Amino acid sequence: MAVVDRSTWREFLAGYPQAHIMQTPAWGELKSSFGWKPVWIIQGSLGVQVLFQDLPLSYRVAYIPRGPVAPPGSPVDQPDWTDFQEELDWVCRERKAVFLKVEPDGWEGNLPVFPGYQPSIHSIQPPRTILVSLEGTEEQILGRMKSKTRYNIRLAARKGVSVRLITDVEPFYSLLEGTAERAEFGIHTREYYRRAYELFQAEGECALFLAEYEGVGLASIMVFTRGERSWYFYGASSRLHHELMAPYLVQWEALRWVKGRGCTSYDLWGVPDEDLETLEAGFSRRSDGLWGVYRFKRGFGGRLLRSPGPWDRVYRPGLYGLYLLRNRLAGVGE
Repeated sequence: MAVVDRSTWREFLAGYPQAHIMQTPAWGELKSSFGWKPVWIIQGSLGVQVLFQDLPLSYRVAYIPRGPVAPPGSPVDQPDWTDFQEELDWVCRERKAVFLKVEPDGWEGNLPVFPGYQPSIHSIQPPRTILVSLEGTEEQILGRMKSKTRYNIRLAARKGVSVRLITDVEPFYSLLEGTAERAEFGIHTREYYRRAYELFQAEGECALFLAEYEGVGLASIMVFTRGERSWYFYGASSRLHHELMAPYLVQWEALRWVKGRGCTSYDLWGVPDEDLETLEAGFSRRSDGLWGVYRFKRGFGGRLLRSPGPWDRVYRPGLYGLYLLRNRLAGVGE
């Protein structure tokens, strides 16, 4: 079938309800508003959404976020893999891609090396995460959390913090700006988050939560669902009334909401790319980068997992060498 249109890709994905949300047409449309162009390829039982970004002189970078989409097991073990890879190569070369970056959907140890690809030090998505199981009752979910996290959830509720669903991105973004300034990390534009919410809320796959105290917003998060999976991609909080522990309660209400929709896992999305021993030894004294959120996320009782990648497939070695040099100069991977 090869390159297909958006509606055909949507029909294909309907047969894969557990495919990652970054492979959906809505994610492609979101990215197309901010410098990327999606292309959809189907070959037998395999399919993929590839995002292309323009470079100077009509070259491009190709990127597969959390794909390809395949039946259970590894994509490279499927009988359609060879024909699929040939089609993918043709699409990338026809669009003058310097290289193709793949960040697979799966966990380290469960997927083999992609043949013809090489390991990369540059990830676009955080490679390591904490995955919270939603199996069992709410009390059982709470029981798997750290005792301090359970205490903070209950304290926030007891002290009068309330959580509600909202449809206006402005309160969320206002809190996010303050969080970014305080923690010194980059964020997308207001329009990016508004577009993300609109696209996925229209699909019934997104919700925006706001925790308040006496009418003042203290914490807000945007969560996404698809099939039995859910993700916490974006969140923000205020230092005002920080003793009320609003971020804990807003996460708990989001957990309850996605569980009520049939989700069995909640991906907290992004912790430092270190092993558990290193994380546990360092979280109390480090706050730079993703270390600042690890202390918070570890309390929800999930499993530390790592994706098997990223991998790069090189089409233009000379230009790819310049890309690696730029990364070295920027300190990527050090």
